[in-house]
Amino acid sequence: MPTTKTTILLGALLALPFTAQAADTTTHLDSIQQQGQLRVCTTGDYKPYTFKRSDGDFEGIDISMARSLADSLGVKVQWVQTTWKTLMPDMQAGKCDIGMGGISVTLERQKKAYFSNTLDTDGKIPLVRCADQAKYQTIEQINQPNVRLVEPAGGTNEAFVHAFLPKAQLALHDNVTIFQQLLDNKADVMITDASEALYQQKLKPGLCAVNPHQYMQYGEKAYLLPRDDISWKLYVDQWLHLSKVTGKYQQTLSEWIAVPGQ
Repeated sequence: MPTTKTTILLGALLALPFTAQAADTTTHLDSIQQQGQLRVCTTGDYKPYTFKRSDGDFEGIDISMARSLADSLGVKVQWVQTTWKTLMPDMQAGKCDIGMGGISVTLERQKKAYFSNTLDTDGKIPLVRCADQAKYQTIEQINQPNVRLVEPAGGTNEAFVHAFLPKAQLALHDNVTIFQQLLDNKADVMITDASEALYQQKLKPGLCAVNPHQYMQYGEKAYLLPRDDISWKLYVDQWLHLSKVTGKYQQTLSEWIAVPGQ
């Protein structure tokens, strides 16, 4: 028969894997507070959500929201600049605790990461020179060999073009100076989210959002989160919920774009 000492020793050995596993389950919610910083992946090229100024600082709707989230945790923000093409690899590599900046929810992204609760609904529409609005009303009109599309690389805009506009010409360009390509007649159409199209329409006379309330593809925006960390997702969701019911989120939106009903 095993002695009491042997039984205790076997029990301790059996518990070791579980103890090690428990030690490795520090959540982002814990580590952020321990390290005193919130690492935010953002592209810095997508007004009105995220934009990197010439002085190196960031601004935009989701930049303000990132600072609000950090304040709720009592920590500082560390910006991790990424691109639309490297956003998911950076998240999977553990370079950031959250991705913010007008990020669209897709099933492909959902396979690799969590999303927060939905921020807003949005959808793909054409942005064109105002003089050409009548020419580019539908997918059929745009999906022609003589139509020149311009998109940023690696995001949902490019994915939409490959899926629905394969006959058109496609050039990839950075998402900061891309709008000048349209104004300079170097491209005809940019497919983008209605929110961005309407914002750029205000910024750049000569550009018009086509049918901004009739989406070519329905979409939602949310914050990108590491997969399988439910406690961190629950915290972000509750912070976002409180931001909305107290009006703080709507106030932030109104500083950048017109909010319906206000």
